[in-house]
Amino acid sequence: VQLQAFGGGLVQAGGSLKLSCAASGFTLSSYTMAWFRQAPGKEREFVAVISRSGGRTYYANSVKDRFTISRDHAKNTVYLQMASLKPEDTAVYYCARRSNSGISYNDADYDYWGQGTQVTVSS
Repeated sequence: VQLQAFGGGLVQAGGSLKLSCAASGFTLSSYTMAWFRQAPGKEREFVAVISRSGGRTYYANSVKDRFTISRDHAKNTVYLQMASLKPEDTAVYYCARRSNSGISYNDADYDYWGQGTQVTVSS
């Protein structure tokens, strides 16, 4: 099982970025997937989660209406479209695979993680 996150970078406040998480070694459509992030000196926090079919999505209040999580099973990829970025969105972003069915906001419920991609938002 491998998850490779990429697409991060440096962007000005108000800008957009699209993160990708390429999955391999398992059938993506069988798993709930999520994005988490960790800012310097802070604990890792939930960002967004998407159900196996993609029919249900949930977001942290801090990113709701600005971020969109999606998945493309043909490409074995999960995405996080980020818009109206703020300096407080600066963090390393991780994609993760849920170890069981169902929606969870708890990182302990995820068994495989990507390596992380840095997002830096300048003011």
